[in-house]
Amino acid sequence: MDNRPARKKRSLLISNDSRAVRGGAHGHSGKNLRGRYCFCFSLPAWRVYTGDCFWWLVFYYLPTHFQIHKSLASIKEGAQELAHTRSIKPGSAHHRPVQRDSGRIGGPGFRAKKRLGQHFLVEPEIINKIIGLAGFQHSDLVLEIGPGQGALTLPLARTVGHVVAVEKDAQLVNALQKRLNRAGITNVTLINHDILKWDFRETRPPLSARLLVIGNLPYNISSPVLEKLIKNRDMIRRAVLMFQLEVAKRLTASPGGKAYGAMTLLVKYHAHSRPLLEVSKDAFNPKPKVDSMVIELDFEKPYPRLLLNNEGNFKKIVKGAFAHRRKTMVNSLKGMSTYLDRETLFEVMKRCGIDPGRRAETLDMDEFLCLTAALADTDCR
Repeated sequence: MDNRPARKKRSLLISNDSRAVRGGAHGHSGKNLRGRYCFCFSLPAWRVYTGDCFWWLVFYYLPTHFQIHKSLASIKEGAQELAHTRSIKPGSAHHRPVQRDSGRIGGPGFRAKKRLGQHFLVEPEIINKIIGLAGFQHSDLVLEIGPGQGALTLPLARTVGHVVAVEKDAQLVNALQKRLNRAGITNVTLINHDILKWDFRETRPPLSARLLVIGNLPYNISSPVLEKLIKNRDMIRRAVLMFQLEVAKRLTASPGGKAYGAMTLLVKYHAHSRPLLEVSKDAFNPKPKVDSMVIELDFEKPYPRLLLNNEGNFKKIVKGAFAHRRKTMVNSLKGMSTYLDRETLFEVMKRCGIDPGRRAETLDMDEFLCLTAALADTDCR
């Protein structure tokens, strides 16, 4: 017969150290960071009654685990916001209290779509700088590419005459329209369409006016958008666009560097480009892996020496020259056409004062233009 005294049953835990039970194995006060009473989950291997643990799991742990914190609107949305919240001390120059605005995030449960390259600009100081540097007037008609959450759309609408915003994501279009309605803004036309397939003539600017373009371009379509703008340059006066920093450096690069390439020359041929503002990756949500830069493209100031009759040849020669960056110009261009043999290329380059042993990245715009004109004359003979 067991003469040992019966042990007292506790609600959850049995321990000889009541202080450890009250405070947890690490001396916690009994409350977690959210102010809820709980036991420390790092307790030693104390004896636990299976039955009590089961009921504690059902009636305490599960309801507490799925309870939404008072500062979050939903589990999914809140977790996403916490994951991208910057660790900035209050009182610093960049500190800004987090504000809940369902209109700015596409509605409850909205998540940025990676396949669309969505990185939304959220820093008010950067937004104001972009609007100021754009230099748009009250009477201007502005085409915005990818308005997203409306970070640029709303302040832009208060600055210009009318905004035509083309957005591919239907969920963002609906959320932004509601936000515009709440703000009482009526001079914005939202269009749910892919900018790469959209006809610029649908904007219908006045006969004497040309479009102004602005946009935070998704990184995965920046090059196709550039080509579309160049194709419709007769309708565009200026474009103020946000690019990935690496792409922006290509657009403004000088001969001799790795960033200098076909894109540099093709854009410079049709527009004068200049950097306006470098933007940190911390200014976006979700946070991208690289920084960005705002570039201005002035289509009213193309390169002074245009070859209007040889534009197609110019594009072909530039792309052919940079197709193999490590090869010399002769070796890069000789495969472009059956009539371009080494002797012909040597003659043409001699006429333009170009050393045949040079690489494409060392030639400036004037040398490419001379080469295009000389090759066109050779082709005509």
